[in-house]
Amino acid sequence: MKVILLEDVYKQGVAGEIVDVAPGYARNYLVPQGLAVRATPGMIKSLENLSKKADMRRAEREKRFQEIAEGIEELTLYFPVRASERGKLYGSVTNAEIADALKAEIGLNIDRRRIGDGALRELGSFDVVVRLDTGLTPTVRVIIHRDDEDPLAAAQALEELQEAEAEWEQFADEDYDPEDYGIVQTEEVDEEAILEPDEEPADEA
Repeated sequence: MKVILLEDVYKQGVAGEIVDVAPGYARNYLVPQGLAVRATPGMIKSLENLSKKADMRRAEREKRFQEIAEGIEELTLYFPVRASERGKLYGSVTNAEIADALKAEIGLNIDRRRIGDGALRELGSFDVVVRLDTGLTPTVRVIIHRDDEDPLAAAQALEELQEAEAEWEQFADEDYDPEDYGIVQTEEVDEEAILEPDEEPADEA
């Protein structure tokens, strides 16, 4: 069933768009709530001005969400927790908790199901994907640290650890050249030359 949206409707479209929805959804929800009207020929003719407004609203919405995405990319969220000596959490940091932290920082309600891919269960630094309405997928940095640690000190320690791990990984690189690290290789020693005399033994008279 085709309807004209009078308001922005999540996963359907923005005001002024003609969309095809299930008849029951239109009759029982969209139309009674004043969110849409049936797309009759008369209503479609009067749609032109509404469509222009919809284009403007869409552009404004996309700009707003672009700014939100950029703000999320710049954020670092800290979660103090209790954890074992091996770094396993006594519990977890859930996407609902991350959603609450994002709301506190940027004032936007984001469905927890659009944040990350599950709960985080160990200490560390994580880049968590946030899936916004407009298709943008910014990442927010989440640092999970012990509750008796200073968050900034914990973040610095994690950064230093990651840098050290990255340096060690270079040694496993196929293109690793020891001279790049100031290591000078000595000439290979010919073991046979050491074990055997250079000259043939003299013939016995």
